[in-house]
Amino acid sequence: MEPVPRSVRIASVNVNGIRAAVRNGMTGWLDGAGVDILTLQEVRAETTHITELLPGWHIVHDESLSKGRSGVAVLSRIPAAASRIDLGEGVDSRGRWIEADLEIDGETVTVVSAYVHSGEDGTPRQDAKYGFLDAMTERMSRLAAGGALVLVTGDLNVGHRPLDIKNWRGNQKKAGFLPKERAYVDRFLGDAGAQVVGVDGSTGTGLGWVDIGRRHAGEVEGPYTWWSNRGQAFDNDTGWRIDYHLATAALAARESGYHVARAATYAERWSDHAPVVADYAIGR
Repeated sequence: MEPVPRSVRIASVNVNGIRAAVRNGMTGWLDGAGVDILTLQEVRAETTHITELLPGWHIVHDESLSKGRSGVAVLSRIPAAASRIDLGEGVDSRGRWIEADLEIDGETVTVVSAYVHSGEDGTPRQDAKYGFLDAMTERMSRLAAGGALVLVTGDLNVGHRPLDIKNWRGNQKKAGFLPKERAYVDRFLGDAGAQVVGVDGSTGTGLGWVDIGRRHAGEVEGPYTWWSNRGQAFDNDTGWRIDYHLATAALAARESGYHVARAATYAERWSDHAPVVADYAIGR
């Protein structure tokens, strides 16, 4: 009898500051979530802080060069076999991209925690965002080669389609829903090797990644993963779906469940983002 692959639960969340998230109830959620691998964005702390706040996890972490800013991490129940942080020379990626190779029951899965720049149209902040997305495209092309099991998670700060933003009409000229930004995701998800025409009219090569959240939810609004703290956005579910699990085709075939762990009430939130959670069968 062949061994049954293990179900591995992977969760991703922008914590908006790990110390504030834990203070506001993150560990209560985590204790009952059954998570095996946890990716974090906007950690805004040192590795020692994560270790103290979330004991019992193996941690790979890339801090921002600016104290109290960004920061990405991958936490796991087993130590990572290897990790990488560099997206290339001239790319502002410190505290924004980290890869961890995890060996699980005879198979290796690479899990990425990514935090794309928020950007601001017509400013150097948007230039930095496009530079990061260019480097991310090149790296994702290499990661997907050879049928590898790879998952890119995190806050990509791009709503791909109108279904991903409640008020999409009012945001068409704002960072996060600009056609040029959305075209990157068109190429990420386009058929591998095929020419893809982006929503902005640009052309490029499809990379063949799978948006697990959209595949699981279908053609519906949301489910959203981030809500502004202004007004009644959370209570009215006027949100954005900008937090993703993007899987290589080989790993996407192993997915067996997906959900957004949205807090029941505004008062119970511990971040302005909700965790994105999915299960994958890994192991020989």
